[in-house]
Amino acid sequence: MHAPGSEDNPLQVAVVGSGPSGFYAAEALLKCGRTVDVDLIERLPAPFGLVRYGVAPDHPKLKEAILTYEMIARLPRFALLGNVTVGRDVSVDELRAHYHAVVFTCGAEADRRLGVPGEDLPGSHTATEFVAWYNGHPEYRDRHFDLSAEVVAVVGQGNVAADVCRILAKSADELRGTDIAEHALDALAASRVREIHVIGRRGPAQAKFTNKELKELGELANCAAQVDPGALELNAESRAELEAKANFVSAKNVEILRDFASRARGGKPRRLVFHFLKSPAKLTGAGRLQELVMVRNRLEGAPFEQVARETGQTESVACGLLFRSIGYSGVPVAGVPFDAKRGVIPTRDGRIVDAAGAPIPRLYAAGWIKRGPTGIIGTNRADSVASIKSLLADLPALPQDSRMGSKGVAPLLEARGVRPVSYSDWSAIDAEEVARGRPKGKPREKFTRVEQMLACFERVDQPAL
Repeated sequence: MHAPGSEDNPLQVAVVGSGPSGFYAAEALLKCGRTVDVDLIERLPAPFGLVRYGVAPDHPKLKEAILTYEMIARLPRFALLGNVTVGRDVSVDELRAHYHAVVFTCGAEADRRLGVPGEDLPGSHTATEFVAWYNGHPEYRDRHFDLSAEVVAVVGQGNVAADVCRILAKSADELRGTDIAEHALDALAASRVREIHVIGRRGPAQAKFTNKELKELGELANCAAQVDPGALELNAESRAELEAKANFVSAKNVEILRDFASRARGGKPRRLVFHFLKSPAKLTGAGRLQELVMVRNRLEGAPFEQVARETGQTESVACGLLFRSIGYSGVPVAGVPFDAKRGVIPTRDGRIVDAAGAPIPRLYAAGWIKRGPTGIIGTNRADSVASIKSLLADLPALPQDSRMGSKGVAPLLEARGVRPVSYSDWSAIDAEEVARGRPKGKPREKFTRVEQMLACFERVDQPAL
């Protein structure tokens, strides 16, 4: 028998997670010039990860990456095993028994915590919950957000915070033609939100919005973007940062914010207020969130190394709803090492390492679970390619016998009552979602229950009478 990667002994690889990193890892394997079978394992019946459940519904162009993933899924020797949770339905050790290698591309599914008193009061939420809720993620379908609150605080100044602000600020009519989940559209149509405060612990020169997303916040039809001109007075170190040629995004952001500061409210029914150099100190309320207490900060350090230091001065915002958007964190997978401080699976050159830093044979990682939540969708391609390069370099050290791949896993899943979702099954779900959206003028109406998704093709499985 030949070594793995040959016609008579295909390299069997399980890729855990079907977001961008998972598809790019699959592509790198399937186009590497060897014979490889790739099984993309996903806990939901629907693939595409954050492109489906994280990209805002009013930004459809960002979802066009799915067209690339559909092309990858059509490559020979690719298979999807959806509706399968690694660590619950099948263990990592069982995957290692049936595959030559396992690649984890399961992203960063949780939000970082503020670590302040009152953070868990009703009315205080993560941005992830809200984004997944309005995008129709089945695991977040039944979350409740009190949109009767007139004042909302959003902690964080990156693009996810911008998405949250924009969805709260837009009218239901502006969202009606998107693929926003129907339950979310109904709730937003009844929203009483009138004031949104977006809060950053550092200054305007350090805000992490991209220019397009920040500019868009000033172009909302029903919401006026407001900035106190005094908040845009920069220290010498921040001015030095803006003078660096490579820092053109931050320089443009400050220019956009100065434009916001020069505007009158203009009679719009909602307003979006930017705060800088402020951090949450505590959340208070009698049984639920009623007030956010913030501490004012000052910046210390050299240009590009500035950190926020508390001044001891505080101010408050009365609010009934808060979303924290201060970064994502990975979630541990049973049977795989995890760095809780960084929120990632520890790796070196894409190889998963143990507590001593030694590579664990045949286990790899790519994407956010490997490097943390940085970059945009396309950034994950190079990262996945690099991890697969390490896997292919390790071919001589992999088991040289043949592995069964999905054929070995299938009996385990069947015995446990798990019905894997193939890519053709997903195509049936996809077609029905598109059909459901058509009479509403929407690109699709997503199913928000797993059982609804499975029903799309399970009736096809029934024998004819």
